[in-house]
Amino acid sequence: MTFEAPVTGEGRALAAGETGRWSLQWTPIIAGALAASALSLILLTFAATLGLGVSSASPTWRDASIALWLLSGIYLILQALVSFGCGGYVAGRTRTPYASTGTDEVESRDGLHGIASWALAVVIGASLAALVGIAATRPSANTASPTTTEPSVLNYEIDHLFRSARRPPNVDLASVRAEAGRVLLTSSSHNGVSADDRTYLIQEVTNVTGLSATDAERRVDTIIANSKRAISRARASTVILAFSVATALLLGAVAAWAGAAAGGRHRDGAPIPNWMVRSNRLHRKRTMILGR
Repeated sequence: MTFEAPVTGEGRALAAGETGRWSLQWTPIIAGALAASALSLILLTFAATLGLGVSSASPTWRDASIALWLLSGIYLILQALVSFGCGGYVAGRTRTPYASTGTDEVESRDGLHGIASWALAVVIGASLAALVGIAATRPSANTASPTTTEPSVLNYEIDHLFRSARRPPNVDLASVRAEAGRVLLTSSSHNGVSADDRTYLIQEVTNVTGLSATDAERRVDTIIANSKRAISRARASTVILAFSVATALLLGAVAAWAGAAAGGRHRDGAPIPNWMVRSNRLHRKRTMILGR
């Protein structure tokens, strides 16, 4: 009994390991997505260890230079290029080749697998970030109610507002601080802090700290100005973060396509891009050493 290989629409028999019907292969896609997610996690953890970040509630962060903000954004983009490029390469390299077609068609199919691994990696990353956010904000017995929670971006300003050397011990200022924080948030609005709110803050500062009305008024005006600057810097860092993330994801898609196309060419033994020549030489040397 003889076996006849299936024939493609062009009349060519399929070689071993090839498939004639085109479809997405999810095993390489999942492998590429997991590789991209793992590498991205490693690089982001490394950056966080070094202090690279584009947002923080720490008062010292608001004194950071614009250069640090830009460096953090550039690093976020570079890690996306490396991570998604690696994931795309894994997806293209491990994909089972289809029946021989034109070079452009093979590259397109490899690139689509890279894009699919990129999309899956983005979904995995977004899901993990959402789970971490939910866990961090989940109320518990040790967390304060929303009405007594002050805005974290203004913690330092609120500390300064109610600072006093004569405060009685064991005085709970949680609700007062939270209310003052909500008032200070309006400092960045178009109209700023209203006259009534300003008068109320002066009265609260006088009652809590024991300062004279004149000193309390001076302190309140200073804190309102500082709060406005702090909120402006927080907004700037948020804009940089959003822009960096969007740019990193878009360029990551390009890197995933290019990585998958390079992986496919490496898989098929075709000429590879110049940036992969060095790794290909190392592979050949390792093969020669193991073959001895």
